[in-house]
Amino acid sequence: MSWTQKTLGEIVNLKRGFDLPSSSRVDGPYPVFSSSGQTGTHSEAAVKGPCVVTGRYGTIGQVFFSDAACWPLNTSLYSTDFKGNDPKFVYYLLKTIPWRDYLTASAVPGINRNHVHLCPVCVPDHETQTAISGVLGLLDNKIELNTKLNGYLLDLATAQFEAALKERASNVRLGDIIGLEDSKRVPLNSRDRESRKGPYPYYGATSIMDYVDDYLFDGVRVLLGEDGSVIDSEGKPVLQYVWGRYWVNNHAHILKAAGAYPLEAIYVALRRTSIGHIVTGAVQMKISQRNLKKLEVSMPDPGSLDYLQPLFAEYRNLCEESRHLVTLRDTLLPKLMTGEIDVSELNLKQLNSHLA
Repeated sequence: MSWTQKTLGEIVNLKRGFDLPSSSRVDGPYPVFSSSGQTGTHSEAAVKGPCVVTGRYGTIGQVFFSDAACWPLNTSLYSTDFKGNDPKFVYYLLKTIPWRDYLTASAVPGINRNHVHLCPVCVPDHETQTAISGVLGLLDNKIELNTKLNGYLLDLATAQFEAALKERASNVRLGDIIGLEDSKRVPLNSRDRESRKGPYPYYGATSIMDYVDDYLFDGVRVLLGEDGSVIDSEGKPVLQYVWGRYWVNNHAHILKAAGAYPLEAIYVALRRTSIGHIVTGAVQMKISQRNLKKLEVSMPDPGSLDYLQPLFAEYRNLCEESRHLVTLRDTLLPKLMTGEIDVSELNLKQLNSHLA
């Protein structure tokens, strides 16, 4: 195994992505990538795969990979020219680049590809590259599989919920079956979070924003963003089903079960309910506690929901496994990419067996 010092431009040729206004897009088989990841599909591809994509403007530092042909947008940098290197290894290598060190000092900061091409990198021979990308790929593949399985579990839960509704359905006022714990929320600004790094997820309106050193909640809850603009095209809310110990800021309503229905049933019901009509405010759109409690949802007989607990137990198990795999991958990534850990010393059979 040999490692060689080079510049990034000797490993991969990054180029500016292509314009494609939303009004010109036609749904099709080819993924469209922006600086923050896949943002839909198009009927045509701009480049063939394999392709790596990262942010040029907007979101900086995230890296994406497409085996197939795709369309990288003009907010991104992309490459299909790996100069004889293993494409997946280059993808992982790009994850280690200090992108923010190469931001331009302009009104709208962005990455200058000519500057980042000068970034020094150390790369091994092709055989070692393939071995490294293979190990990291095993972890990513399992994480992706878990995500797909959890999607199927939610689809199954929804299908069975709708079947139960056909047997018997009632319109129930949400305030009669939930409790709101919004008074326990506490915001932390980015500086506070930076000084309080820890193991507990810090949730915002739509996702985990950080990890901090303490928690406010312990147990299963559903989070629903207060921002009325955070709904999908059908008016359905963006929800987070959370458990364990965690912190929540002041941008999400915190729901717990407080009646005959388990929280999982309330979560499934809300996923299929349009809430656009309870959003108020033209400039600052908001979902108030009052309107949320008045919302009516269609619910089946509480006795027909026994199937939910085992489905969601498996959902949580898969999520927990993925979290551990992400931690393992993120720990291995810099060590493998610098040669600190010799990939030939890893027991791939044992790792593959664990991930099966």
